[in-house]
Amino acid sequence: MTQQIELSGINKYYGAYHALRDINLSIPKGAFVALVGPSGCGKSTLLRSLAGLETISSGDLVIAGERMNDMPPRKRDLAMVFQSYALYPHMTVEQNLTYSLRIKGVKKAQAKKAAEEVAAITGLSDLLHRYPRELSGGQRQRVAMSRAIIRHPKAFLFDEPLSNLDAALRVHMRKEIRALHDRLGATSVYVTHDQVEAMTMADHVVIMRAGVIEQQGRPLDLYDRPANRFVAGFIGSPAMNFIPAKIGENGRSLVLDLPGTQMLDLDLALQPGREVLVGVRPEHLVIAPPDQLGFDVPIVAIESTGATTFVTTQTSPEIVFVQNGRSSLQAGHTVRLGFALENVHIFDAASEQRLSGD
Repeated sequence: MTQQIELSGINKYYGAYHALRDINLSIPKGAFVALVGPSGCGKSTLLRSLAGLETISSGDLVIAGERMNDMPPRKRDLAMVFQSYALYPHMTVEQNLTYSLRIKGVKKAQAKKAAEEVAAITGLSDLLHRYPRELSGGQRQRVAMSRAIIRHPKAFLFDEPLSNLDAALRVHMRKEIRALHDRLGATSVYVTHDQVEAMTMADHVVIMRAGVIEQQGRPLDLYDRPANRFVAGFIGSPAMNFIPAKIGENGRSLVLDLPGTQMLDLDLALQPGREVLVGVRPEHLVIAPPDQLGFDVPIVAIESTGATTFVTTQTSPEIVFVQNGRSSLQAGHTVRLGFALENVHIFDAASEQRLSGD
């Protein structure tokens, strides 16, 4: 598969601050890649380095087979869609769309035709003569995307484009962006702090923390086999539960640090007495009969959305589990929780790296 963007050993320093640390990432032509992580993790810095808005301190950036380290932004042939839309307020939608073409010397009639074609794709045909102040947030975002599309760039760069929109519109717009990506056969790099956006939109997700890529891969692969506690806790909503535990004397059993816990058999051998963290997702916890293996927990809170009920236990650490529909449980009840061992993730307590399946 042809690689449209390749980053090799990318580092970025701001004085003594090491913002990007040995970033290695290959993006195939036509892929949709999401860069995700908490605030300050380096995802926007990486995107801006791709665009040429930040200077790379070391490493190699190759776009469509050409080294771009010292190439100015205008010569990289990348189109960026910003969180703030960055529309010209004194220009109509059509003028915003055709601006980049006009400064390249494209004839007025040809630019107008290109704007009409792109507007038809993005649902802006009836809005071409309006000004940005006359548009909703979703319409402004469509204009920003259309302005990028009209250039036919080598790749689209999205910098948290939906964060200014309300929740319902965000869901709608992420479907629109993905559909446009598929229709255009584009290469897209999408920055977001929202792991749901990353999981639902991208072919390939890159999870970052403190300037480092913690893990990358297909969304469900990251969900099913997180490399460490950080990735496990970041991907998934509600977040994965982490329960302190020890490996039993035979090296093949697990004792959770919770009251009423029985010894659970493992399908792998670990060092006896080793301190670990057991990760189990809320949807993998079930209420078990009293005579089955599990652990007893008192309930402290019930939150129902109608379709789903989130139950929180009065334990340390707090545990959340999910029930479909409406629950008959109430705060103050005690229940026995169990889980299937194939759904358990085991991490070293000190390094927080994955142990299960090593």
